[in-house]
Amino acid sequence: MEFFPGFRSERVAVSGVDIHAVVGPRREGPALLLLHGYPQTHVIWHRMAPRLAARFNVVATDLRGYGDSGKPATTPDHAPYSKRAMAADQVEAMRKLGFGRFHVVGHDRGGRVGHRLAMDHGDSVASLTVLDIAPTLAMYEGTTDAFARAYWHWFFLILPAHVPEHMIGADARHYLRAKMAESLGRGIFSEAAWAEYERCFTPGAIHASCEDYRAAATIDLEHDRADREAGRKLRCPLLALWGAHGVVERCFDTLGQWRRVADNVQGRALPAGHYLPEEVPDLVCEALENFISRGFPA
Repeated sequence: MEFFPGFRSERVAVSGVDIHAVVGPRREGPALLLLHGYPQTHVIWHRMAPRLAARFNVVATDLRGYGDSGKPATTPDHAPYSKRAMAADQVEAMRKLGFGRFHVVGHDRGGRVGHRLAMDHGDSVASLTVLDIAPTLAMYEGTTDAFARAYWHWFFLILPAHVPEHMIGADARHYLRAKMAESLGRGIFSEAAWAEYERCFTPGAIHASCEDYRAAATIDLEHDRADREAGRKLRCPLLALWGAHGVVERCFDTLGQWRRVADNVQGRALPAGHYLPEEVPDLVCEALENFISRGFPA
């Protein structure tokens, strides 16, 4: 495979949707699930997966609604794109691939799916690593002028269907480039990876990703508040890494917020912006390998 040499491509049928995955060579050792963010696909891991595959059984998937995974119809409450539904996809897919317990790494939206996965399916998750996010509830409750201006898409994409879909669809490539202009200007993305992100930014993916954000602003917050009110916290070890030059660093106490929802938290900022897997892949790999090597069996 162009981005993942030695990996195979799988289309895994789970409840209500097919999940596209790339799966590394089977070996002795723990399994590692990699989850991407918006508006990208599993390809964000192409600079990390080959290195990680030397030690782990690596699986990188496209979340439902993204890439080459299925894009199921939505409902008025946005439940099909809740992080609960998206997390359930990943647990079922991993079981079908032969991994009942695994480590999870999630960037951006994938980190939010990872958060819900570890909360709802704690017996399956050996550890969770989240990249450049604070918990969703904390970010909404802590919204400031600076955050809203920097993360304007959070508030644009949740407008009623099909307002943002129509506006983005008028020139999807222009929107994509405008959304990621700063990182594009710094040459963060390889030409091949960028071409893949453009290929996958279809009308179906645009609508599904809007539903992902609509769910985040509604039903996901209900689930997060229910956890908080019940005193439920993540039991697995959690590593938080974020960009020292990014919005999360400027606007949130990242470790403090994760310690509100998890018992065992560590982490630090890395010299990067938002797209850690493509900006500083070696630093992320090193931190992840050190974290997992401390003894979280999978």
